[in-house]
Amino acid sequence: MSNADHFYQEILTGFRKLAEQKGILDENITINGKILNTQEAIGIPSRDDFPLLMGKEFLMEADYKGSKGQAFTNCPGNFNGTICEITKTLPKNSFEYAVLISSMNAVGKHLGLCEKTIHCRNEGPELCAEHIVASIKKMDIYRATSNPLKIALVGYQPSFLDKLARNFNLRCLDLDLSRIGQKKFGITIEQGVDNMRDALNWADMILVTGSTLCNGTIVNYLSHKNTYFFGTTISATAALLGLKRMCFEAE
Repeated sequence: MSNADHFYQEILTGFRKLAEQKGILDENITINGKILNTQEAIGIPSRDDFPLLMGKEFLMEADYKGSKGQAFTNCPGNFNGTICEITKTLPKNSFEYAVLISSMNAVGKHLGLCEKTIHCRNEGPELCAEHIVASIKKMDIYRATSNPLKIALVGYQPSFLDKLARNFNLRCLDLDLSRIGQKKFGITIEQGVDNMRDALNWADMILVTGSTLCNGTIVNYLSHKNTYFFGTTISATAALLGLKRMCFEAE
């Protein structure tokens, strides 16, 4: 079993145990996933180069008893099933990852395990970026660093890239081949596989998109001592596994 499979098995086991403890595993519960259009997902932000707006990523949304949870995916689709069915086997593809993660977030929110499971909209990404910068500046690692703090941003997010580049020493990794090599806000976007190890060794802190949870690459970042995840996708998983998360403007 690969490192990624071990990680997802831990998630499945935790989710299944939670459902068993709450007595909802075998209930006839239906979780519906729908693909959000860009305005539903992110509203009308001040920037036009978010992956969601460019059709590079999609949000799948699960609804469990009125509580909603989302997950980024590049393989959207619809799903209808029970928690028991979802937790039977490991996901085999991007769609099944998104079904599991969005469902966990919806159920987790309903049960009070996690919060902020709905992507922020309109000016939310800008405000979140400002909160993240302010939060980092309050951390011991920032105060203990005499030179500008070195941060590796994993996943292109324009609001974050802009605000972080103004305040810290920054590198950005991404997997979108059309973006790699471009300079954004004075930072060259680097190939997320080839440059990953060098960037992680260089960084004092890494700030990782939660959507790495939906493609299995999350396991590459768990061993760094100062790893923080951002976004709604990782909400329930962060709560289950005790991962550090920054998400300020989501619902």
